[in-house]
Order: sequence, then C-alpha cells, then structure tokens
Amino acid sequence: MTAEMINESSQYLTFSLDNEIFALDIAQVREVLELSAVTRIPRTPHFMRGVINLRGHAVPVVDMRLKFGMDHRDDTVNTCIIIVETRFGDEGSVLGALVDSVSEVIELLPDAIEPAPRMGTTIKSDFIHGIGKHDERFIIVLDVVRVFSKQELELLSAQAQTSRVESGKTTAATSTMNEAATI
Repeated sequence: MTAEMINESSQYLTFSLDNEIFALDIAQVREVLELSAVTRIPRTPHFMRGVINLRGHAVPVVDMRLKFGMDHRDDTVNTCIIIVETRFGDEGSVLGALVDSVSEVIELLPDAIEPAPRMGTTIKSDFIHGIGKHDERFIIVLDVVRVFSKQELELLSAQAQTSRVESGKTTAATSTMNEAATI
C-alpha cells in the first residue's frame, strides 16, 4: 500500500435503496438523522422532497430513490436522512439524502474498489466512483459530487436560501420590534 493510498479515506457509510447497497465516503457525511418533518417547496425538481430545519438552517432534502429513477416508496421507521457536504471549487453545499435505511460504516481499501463498469450510453454511471465488495455483496460507491450537477446544487442551494429568508423574515421582524420596544 502506497502512502497516497493510506491518506485516502477508506471508510464508507453504507445505505440501502430498494434492495441495493450504496456507500458514501465518510469524509463527506456530516451526520445521519431520523426522518423528520420535511417542508415541500413548490416548483422544484421531482426528486427534491423539500427542506428540513437543521439547527436553524434550511437544508434541502433529496429523495435518492427518485434521483436514481427508482419507484417512490412510502417512508418507514428505517427511512433516514444522511446530511452530506459537497464542494464545487471553493463553494460548499450541504444537503440531505433521503434513503431507505442506513446500514453501517465499513472499511474498503482503495485497491478493493473497481472502476464503475461501462453500461452503454443509455445508463449514466458517471456518478459511480466504483464497485466494492463487502461480505460477499457488491456495494456501489457513489461520488456525491457527481450525483448532482452544478446546476442542481445551485438550484437546491437557492431553494434553501429562499426558505431561510422567508422563515427569517418573521425572526427579523420580531427582533426589530423587540429592539424598538427597548429604546
């Protein structure tokens, strides 16, 4: 194992969608949340569930089943939101990924992850970092930066900003009234 391989993250958070196992680099995962109230936002892409309030910040939530072209499924007690951080150049985006369930954190050595197989022009696999194997099961290792296009991340960020501003109007108005009352 080279020094470069040692420095690479080899821990991945695994989760399921349908009956498939996916994984995200643990370095991109901030936290895992139980499903909470999600506020719908009109005129957003079909895969956007809405936004959640995460410690006073509006965070967009994406239904990964819909994002990957799978059928909608009702939420269960195992449904969770994985809070991930992505970067495009100098800009960072935080979003929630709604998944069927979270499994565990596993370790995969970089040489145990094979490149994504070529599946023809009809299936888009550029968001797959590679395919790993753990406990005799294949795990699809995602490249979260490529799962969402820059335009999608900008749209999600703008929607979260709009939600934050709209919810902040009440807070700002209350704060201004409180300041005026103390003068």
